Amino acid sequence: MKKTVFLLVSLMLVIACSKQEKPFNYRGLSLAMSTSQFVDSMKARGFAVDSAASDSGRTVVFASTQQKYRVLVAFAGQKLAAVQEQYTLSSNDSTRRMWQEMRDGLEKELGAWPDCPLLKDDHKIANFDASDGIISVILENTYKPTLTIRYLPK
Repeated sequence: MKKTVFLLVSLMLVIACSKQEKPFNYRGLSLAMSTSQFVDSMKARGFAVDSAASDSGRTVVFASTQQKYRVLVAFAGQKLAAVQEQYTLSSNDSTRRMWQEMRDGLEKELGAWPDCPLLKDDHKIANFDASDGIISVILENTYKPTLTIRYLPK
């Protein structure tokens, strides 16, 4: 029950944060920021750098005890190349439901239908073309049910 409530709160947070003047951002943080500004902003939000999972030359992985997801930031120099949010949930049903909620929320927010190159029961991809990039919602229910939301600037 706690996980379901958390998922709903997370979904509402994603939708609320994405209702900015410019739809393509990561939870209210512009993807036009420099890498150092983005890292500082994530630290201010309570995330810590997971140095064991980070590659100091290309990626930074953030984790938080308050959040049930990890954030991977890939960069080239001081420019953000991609931001990926990854949830590992307890069951295939919970990831399927969350994938559908995220997909529907982005469809409504962006006012566009997604391109869905893969739509199986346990593997789904929905790609949204936002104004300044691509947002992908990816479901991979294999041994460990995971849901990934990827933000790729153009």
